Amino acid sequence: MAQEQILAACKAGISAWQQAFNSQDAAGCAAQYAEGTVMEARPFGTFTGREEIQAFWQNIMDQGFSDVDYTDVKWEEIGGNGYLLTASWTMNKAFGVVHNEHWTIQEDGKARLIADDFEVQGER
Repeated sequence: MAQEQILAACKAGISAWQQAFNSQDAAGCAAQYAEGTVMEARPFGTFTGREEIQAFWQNIMDQGFSDVDYTDVKWEEIGGNGYLLTASWTMNKAFGVVHNEHWTIQEDGKARLIADDFEVQGER
């Protein structure tokens, strides 16, 4: 797969995650993570695997968080079949940064997160 195709797949993955979150679909968010992914959600803790990650996002949604948007998005090629994303983000009730989202192409040709490290820096 050419690098342009890999980057396009990674961008499609973050777009699908954002659409799922903004639709209040925690299962759709979790589907963007590879099995066994470790998500570091500062200051909440570490969540491993789709089941824990889905429960985390469902809890966030149940508390009324919505409308995520990304700014200052940067993509860095890594490992030949993936990219690291860093960005700032805002929601209706919070803001923060993505320290590291590692997206890689999976066997089905779709990009999924194999590592996620983000931080809530404040309330809105």
